[in-house]
Amino acid sequence: MKISKKVTLLLLLTVGWMTQSCHQNGKDSPSMETVVKQGKPLSQLQQEFLDLRFGMFIHFNIPTFSEQDWPDPQMSPSEFNPRRLDCNQWAEVAVSANIQYACLTTKHHSGFCIWDTKTTDYNVMNSPLKRDVVREYADAFRKKGLKVGLYYSILDTHHDIRAGWIKKEHIQFIKDQLTELFTNYGEITMLIIDGWDAWWSRISYEDIPFEEIYNHIKTLQPNCLIAEHNAGKYPDSELFYTDIKQYEQNAGQYISKESNRLPAASGYPINDAWFWKESFPTDSVKSAETLVYDNLIPLNEAHCNFILNAAPNRDGLIDDNAVAEFKKIGELWQYPGKASKLEIYKTPITTRNLAKGRPMNSSWSFDTQISDFANDDDFTTAWVSYDTVEEPYIEVLLDGEVPVNAIGFVELDDVPYYYKAEESRIGNYVISYYSDGEWNTLKTEQQKDFVRIHDCLSEIKASKVKVTFYNCRKGLAISELLVY
Repeated sequence: MKISKKVTLLLLLTVGWMTQSCHQNGKDSPSMETVVKQGKPLSQLQQEFLDLRFGMFIHFNIPTFSEQDWPDPQMSPSEFNPRRLDCNQWAEVAVSANIQYACLTTKHHSGFCIWDTKTTDYNVMNSPLKRDVVREYADAFRKKGLKVGLYYSILDTHHDIRAGWIKKEHIQFIKDQLTELFTNYGEITMLIIDGWDAWWSRISYEDIPFEEIYNHIKTLQPNCLIAEHNAGKYPDSELFYTDIKQYEQNAGQYISKESNRLPAASGYPINDAWFWKESFPTDSVKSAETLVYDNLIPLNEAHCNFILNAAPNRDGLIDDNAVAEFKKIGELWQYPGKASKLEIYKTPITTRNLAKGRPMNSSWSFDTQISDFANDDDFTTAWVSYDTVEEPYIEVLLDGEVPVNAIGFVELDDVPYYYKAEESRIGNYVISYYSDGEWNTLKTEQQKDFVRIHDCLSEIKASKVKVTFYNCRKGLAISELLVY
């Protein structure tokens, strides 16, 4: 049955794949307005976020009452007792630095919830405080005219949402918690998600289905931007599973201030750690000069928002030394107005890679870098073609004949035993797919980036996908084959 372009577009939206073709000429995909229903176009939301320029991250949760950022997941709620908690003080500190928005850790990796949740007893209402911190935070910051963002960890070691233990009820648990956060606390500008699809959490986007959670959030609040903390894994030229590319400087994640083209945010603590430590009141904090001139200003010039972390102490207040430095920032930096316009707009990839973990074939390759490395979900490993092969190819066998909307691949620039490539080693390439007993060629325009994704224009059915390369320089390496 022939599928019309209109029906095809609806199918693409249903499976979560946002077309990439219009990104090449700097135009936004018209499909995004449909995806977010009554919300603003994603391009507008991304630009409005960059216009905010400067935010306050607030790490405050049960780890505040431990010396570890990841405390014992069975730590008693009775330990959470900030006797002088004052979210208004936090907001005043933010205003003193000319900050425009904030983001609070509603639940960190150890699973303690600092809002009045019905999903678990492991929450602030069973602590000595017995006050909804998320509500007080949201009210205090909105009163000062600041936008409100939230942080939420998928990894939850208290409730066994961790590798090897994931159950269907955990997915519903997460959705129920997000429903509370996006229903009871007003408009949420952004959600920073953490503890998901990382080497240290080992929870994949299949274990907890990314697309399902993403669409759930967008249904509740279509104008909320999702910033998934996965910049340490995925290439920086596409929005893999996120609306905003989120970098964590403390984890060695640095944005390219010269080449970045995506909407981004870079997080950094003013102290040496994210959560409060007993030494913080007397330790030195990062200087206002460093934060403004080495971070805030150059990041803003690279389409990147700067989000500076404050860590309230066990009384529930930001320490004097941090308060003073935030004030100095406000003296050095005035909000200059809207940011420069993004040159291109990209919508996120939200659906799973159908090639991941499937059987692979290829032309002759190095013994230690065979085809299986091109769908192992690791962008640092690769299939490397043997140098004498004139027309190398790589092929994946899919799980039966399945619907496919886009095909692509990621080329590895830094290949063992070869020089690091500044530009692609590929001369040109042909993408083929096997359907109804024969090979077909996907009509494509050649791309030059290390990440190349081609929209199929109309949905196809494929049981195999193959990419053949021509006129390549030595060291051809494909880190991931992408089929959506």
